Amino acid sequence: MRFEVSKVLDAIEARLTTDPALARGVVDLSEVVRYADLDGGRPASLVRLGLLVDALGRHVAEENVPVYAIAPRGLISDTDLTSNERMVVRRWADDGKIEVVPQIEDRVLEVAEMLGLPVLTRDREDRFRDRRPWVTDPGRLLALVSNAGGPVLVARVGRGEALPQASRSPLGERLLARVWSCPAPNCNSYGNGGDPDSPFADMRTFTSPVAQPPPTLRAGAPTCPRHGERLRDTGARPATEVFSVRIDGVIRQRFVVSEETPVTVGRAPEGGSGIMLGQWLTDDARKWISRGHVRFALRGGEVTVQDISTNGSGIRPGGSFDDQDRITLKREESRVLAADDVVELYAGVHVGRSNLWASGGVVQPESVMGEAPTMAFRPVGR
Repeated sequence: MRFEVSKVLDAIEARLTTDPALARGVVDLSEVVRYADLDGGRPASLVRLGLLVDALGRHVAEENVPVYAIAPRGLISDTDLTSNERMVVRRWADDGKIEVVPQIEDRVLEVAEMLGLPVLTRDREDRFRDRRPWVTDPGRLLALVSNAGGPVLVARVGRGEALPQASRSPLGERLLARVWSCPAPNCNSYGNGGDPDSPFADMRTFTSPVAQPPPTLRAGAPTCPRHGERLRDTGARPATEVFSVRIDGVIRQRFVVSEETPVTVGRAPEGGSGIMLGQWLTDDARKWISRGHVRFALRGGEVTVQDISTNGSGIRPGGSFDDQDRITLKREESRVLAADDVVELYAGVHVGRSNLWASGGVVQPESVMGEAPTMAFRPVGR
């Protein structure tokens, strides 16, 4: 069973992010791990986060939907969690997969407001209304409840769409337009690294300036949520564009192209740093699509796609799927993408800006709980 739980936690980890461009919802991690009514289990279980991750995927009908999780520092030493779970929480924190703060207070609401994301919670809206009036907007508060098929997310207020089409707050836009530096040594989110004494220090990946989470405000000043230190503004944040990979009508993954780093998309890009499509392709598509097939770059506000494949690519101008409109892109050729252009690597394998597709197209997203020990779900009152 311990091996099964570890595999589930690894699967959950792949869905965690503090990148403002990718997160689709914000959750208080300490709340969901103590939501014992979900499975009738022990007082605290990190695996319950997987139930929420799955529920969000079903809610937006999309694969690999990332969640922005925030935890109080005390969760790292919470003895209701197993020693392995406490170690995993610390690793997630040190790797920037989750945000750890001294006290939760209003940080979940602050992040949700800045990023224009829904809060994923078990609570009714009256807990939050006085502190953040925007939670009464349709779909801005999604409650995790159980039904016969397992936990689902429902809008506590209004009848929102799958996810609210909310915008970042003006404050969020201003803070996310800058790169911040924390004076605390080895700050993972706003510095050069995490805790040097962590047992995971040698394997850690650091948060790039492009993916920095939003600062918190203390007395009106941008502040590091974890260390409480005032942040220093070090310049403009590189511009970004968010793209989606859509295969046979299903959005499989989102990714960010920035002025800082081009992104390669293909069957299995070398170095493991690109977007790998191989696991979702048919045999014929695998034969056609090169390991590294196309490369996206952002310069001066324009996104350029370059073919680096053996067999070539195509551009669908304006998202048109009339073959007479298709523009062939041969090896080493480049093209600036218009806002609604779609790149075609192979029939049914497309990449375009994420706002082009309203639905993720998934009936039943792949579960992160596939390796979990059997759980009995208890109905929870709505």
